[in-house]
Formats: sequence, C-alpha cells, structure tokens
Amino acid sequence: METSNTHSLKKRYFYKLVSNIFGLGINIVTAGITPRGLGPKNYGDFNFLSSVFLQIKGFLDMGVSVGFYNKISQRQNEQGLIAFYFHFLTIASCLIFLFIMVLHGTGLYTLVFPDQKLIFIYMSAILIILTWFGQGFDQMTDAFGLTIYSERARMLQKALGAGLLIVLFLYQILTLRNYFYYQYFNQIVLTGMFIWVINTNKGLIKKQWKLTLSQIKTYFFEFYHYSFPIFVEASIGTVAVFFDRWLLQIFGGSIQQGFYSFSYNIGALCFLFTGAMTPLLSREYAIAHANNDIKKMALLFRRFVPVFYSLAAFFSCFVIIQSEKIVYILGGNAYKTANLAVKIMAIYPIFQVYGQLSTSVLLAAGKTKLYRNIGIFSSIAGLLLTFFFLAPTKYFGLNAGANGLAVKMVLIVFVVVNVFLFYISKFLGISFWKYLAHQAVSFGSLLVASFSVSILVDSILKLNGNVIVNFIISGSIYTSIVLLIAYKYPVLFGLKNEDINYAVNFIRKKVSELKPHE
Repeated sequence: METSNTHSLKKRYFYKLVSNIFGLGINIVTAGITPRGLGPKNYGDFNFLSSVFLQIKGFLDMGVSVGFYNKISQRQNEQGLIAFYFHFLTIASCLIFLFIMVLHGTGLYTLVFPDQKLIFIYMSAILIILTWFGQGFDQMTDAFGLTIYSERARMLQKALGAGLLIVLFLYQILTLRNYFYYQYFNQIVLTGMFIWVINTNKGLIKKQWKLTLSQIKTYFFEFYHYSFPIFVEASIGTVAVFFDRWLLQIFGGSIQQGFYSFSYNIGALCFLFTGAMTPLLSREYAIAHANNDIKKMALLFRRFVPVFYSLAAFFSCFVIIQSEKIVYILGGNAYKTANLAVKIMAIYPIFQVYGQLSTSVLLAAGKTKLYRNIGIFSSIAGLLLTFFFLAPTKYFGLNAGANGLAVKMVLIVFVVVNVFLFYISKFLGISFWKYLAHQAVSFGSLLVASFSVSILVDSILKLNGNVIVNFIISGSIYTSIVLLIAYKYPVLFGLKNEDINYAVNFIRKKVSELKPHE
C-alpha cells in the first residue's frame, strides 16, 4: 500500500497540477474581480506595499528558508531543525515590526512608502509575517512527501477564499482595508490546514520545540555556512527590487504601479503549472545530491525542465497575442493602457521556469557562492536599467513607466537564466547549446501558432463581436494546433515519442472506461 512517504514524484506532481488547474480557474475569477473592485490606484498601492515587504522579508530571511527546505528534505525527522527555523522566523518578525515603528516614530515612512497611509503599512507587515510562517509549513509538507494532502487543503482554501471575495465584490465593500482582511483570512485558514496535515501524518508539531544552547550554536553555524552567500546576494537583490518598485512609484505613481502589477499578475498565471514542479523537483535534487548521484540530477533536469519551459511558453505565447482581449476581460477599460506591459510581461514566466528549476540544482548542490555572484551581477545591472527606463528625460531616462519596468524584467531574466544554465550544464554534463536552441525553437513555434490562430479568428472568421467567445474559440483552436504539433514533433516541446504514446494510450483507456459495458 502506498503511504504518504512513498508517493511517487509523478503522483505528487499530479496533485500539484490538479490543484493548480483548480487554482487557475479561481485565479482567473479573482484576477478579474480584484483589479476591478479596487481600481488601478488601490490595486497599485496594495501591490507596491506587498512588494516592499516581500523584499524586507527576503533581506531578513538571509537564505535561511532555502537552506531549511533542502535540509529538512534530507533530514525529515530532525525536530531541532524545525524548532530552530521557526524560532528564527519569530525573531525576524519582531524585527519587521521594530523597523516599521522606527520609520513611524521618525516620520521616514513617507520617504520609504511614498503616498501610502500608515495603517496600510502596518497591515502589510502583518500580512507578510502570516505569509512567511505559512510558507514554512508549506515547505514542510512538500519535504515530508505530504504534497497530496496539502494540495487538497489548498484547493479547499482557494474555494473558500474565492467565495468570500465574490461576496465582497457583489456587496461593493471591496475596499483596500477589507482586501487586507480577506488576505489574512486566506493565509490563516491555509496555514491552519498545513499544520493539521503535518500534525496528523508526522506528529512533529506536538513535540517539544525547546533547543539547548549547543543545538542553537550547531544550527546557527550550519545555516551560516550554507546561507551567508545567499544572504549577500539576497541583500543586494532586495535593494534592487525595492528600488524597482520605489522608482516606479516616484516617477510613475500608483496608477503606473497598478498597471505593472496587473501585467505581472497575468504573467504569473502562465507560471502556475510549472511553478508547481519547483518545490518537488528541488526536493528530488536535494536527495539525489545527498546520495552523490549527479547522473540522477542530470536525468531530472533533462526530463522535466524543457517540458515545463514549453508548457509555460504555451500559455505565454497565447497571452502575448491575445493581450487586448485578456486586459478587457480581466480589468476592463480602466486597464486598457496596460496592454503593452501585459504583452511584455507574458514573456517573463517562460524564462522564470529555467530560473527556478535551474537554480534548484545549484542550491541543492550547495553552490551558493556561484548563485550569489550571478545574483549580484543581475541586481546591479537591473538597477541601472530600471533607472534608465523609468527616470524622466531630464535625468536621461526614457520615462517609460510600467512598460519600461516590464522590458527591464524580461531582459534581465533572459540573460541571467542562461548564465545559470551555462554553469549548470557544466556541472551536470549536459549541452548548454542544445537547451539554448530549444528555448528559441519552442518559443518561436508557439508564437507562430498563436499568431496564426489570431489571424484566422479575427480576420478570416471575423469573430470580433463577442470578446469572450472570440477568446474561447481562439484558445480552443490554438490548443488543438499545439497538441497536433506536439504529437508530430514532440522534440520541440522537450518530449519523447514514448511520452506521446503513453499519453495517447492513457486517454484511450480512460475513454474506453467511460463507454457503457454490454
């Protein structure tokens, strides 16, 4: 009998995928409600504050969360490791509030958070702390192989959250304050479910979490040696990302902040399916490296990364071509100006796949210094590009607002991801040029397919009357064409003939099971 500890990678990913498919439907609903309900300004303010506190969290985290996930994946029954990590989170949370109170007392909060109300600054701090603790328990469920149970909990939470958001929207009480309360509800419910899953299956939370002085010293130096290089990179990266949003707020204001956030969140939908694989594959990398099995790490990379790059490109290329319809459906006329930013940011998640799945190799292998050096380079280069794209012409900038920041994000992620790929290919003994060529061919093929469908539906069939009907028909035709291309030329999508045959036979089997028995 298969237990939670023996669930295969395929089965755990299947549940992640099902959860994300379910979540995609929920996210599409919320993506259409939240921007409309809050409006560009409040939507921009929420995302600006969330982004700033995310960077503060990243700075205080010091790479410890990354180390915790890799170490708990390898040493799943080590109670002291869990206790040390959550004590660390408690101290870091106190530092966040101390930082905000200092800014409040000195009046410097108006400089760090331009045009933001103090109450929402405090509410953002509470939200990031709740999220941080929730992510810790989420990491534990994946590390313990409890993904199936945690994804069931996640689906239930998403359904409850969507229902509450719809009520807020229909009763026209979706204010910025209430949206924070809504986020609190989601995070508290989800974290509670994660705790219940871990406690039921592992019982670790019932145990004593006290640490001796000797244990504290041991864990401190262990995490220091692993995480300090990440901390250096994260510190510089935190400053760079903070200035991305801060400069956009200064030079563009809350409206441009809202447009950029809108485009970024639509792009994030394209990453939904592939993002499910990141923690699972990271766990397998960590276990393989602990067993000194580099061949298995290379096999995992070859087997999954090209496929998930192509999957992200499938969604992204459709969004690029259909951006005007998507903006209208999800945001309405108030977000019409965000159309170009949406097109540009749709490219971002394609390379984000390589970024997350590739860096997982480095982090599992403990190559944090290399990770740090590449990250520092990207942060400094990115900061210079941000100023160039966002600054007004009197400062020799382009004053491009949300569109400029979107261009900068795509340029940096493309360069940095392929630098990571170059080093990883040497470590794993795989061909860098092969994977670089696959990126271009897969993306180009899908973009041509998406553009061809747009010409067919808009120009030849002239289905311009109903935007939603046009969008659905375009999506259906595009999906059919891509499936046909994948069947004929699976290598374009990182697949093998046996993968296609397996999928076809699986579908045939399921269809035959649906037929009435004589």
